[in-house]
Amino acid sequence: MADLTRRSPLIAVALLTMAAAAGLAIPGSRAEPDYALARTEMVRTIELHAREAGLALRGSPISPTVLDVLRATPRHEFVPEGLRDASYADRALPIGYGQTISQPFIVALMTAELDLGPTDVVLEVGTGSGYQAAVLAQLVRQVYTIELIPALAERAAERLARLGYVNASVVQGDGYYGLRQAAPFNGIVVTAAASHLPPPLLQQLAPGGRMVIPVGPPFGLQHLTVVERDSESRFKTRQILPVSFVPLTGQH
Repeated sequence: MADLTRRSPLIAVALLTMAAAAGLAIPGSRAEPDYALARTEMVRTIELHAREAGLALRGSPISPTVLDVLRATPRHEFVPEGLRDASYADRALPIGYGQTISQPFIVALMTAELDLGPTDVVLEVGTGSGYQAAVLAQLVRQVYTIELIPALAERAAERLARLGYVNASVVQGDGYYGLRQAAPFNGIVVTAAASHLPPPLLQQLAPGGRMVIPVGPPFGLQHLTVVERDSESRFKTRQILPVSFVPLTGQH
């Protein structure tokens, strides 16, 4: 559920707390920071990274629709309280249990590569804090997201519901095996590194669908890989960028 491209620079975003509407401090209260500017800067950085990686990506793959969704999604709600000042830096952040919330550029890239539509049904493997699921929920009809760690699954489900992402369903379990009862999926995104393409996920990908998954050794250099299934159930793969994700875990 985390990633960090080797070449991506870190961005320090300074966030200022806003005054009360009347300009007066309310005793015993603390004004909520305004993150809109930070989100705008984050999207600008994503666009810069996409241009820098343009050759490998065959031109910028980040659609305006995906960028608009990232600009609107409150990433600060998906990070621990103590890290909120770094919410919109373009880097992965720890969320506990050895897991992280993914780098915004990689979230944008993986989402764009799925090439989703408003009637699609998507599976995410590796819920983490729920940020990727929140992004997907604004683009498709239904998101199913699987998390192996019970505490993370429970917190993500509560968070997504509280923030109004009612079409994102959290399932606690081993994502390697997918979610057969909800298949087939128009898109599958795996936010942890696998040593190979999981056969159950390939089987649950709908004809014409895409899967985006980091493939490679645990804690080593992996390659972000796009898998496309055609109408005759043949699979075509291509590698996009070198990345480093936490490993996909479970009983497989």
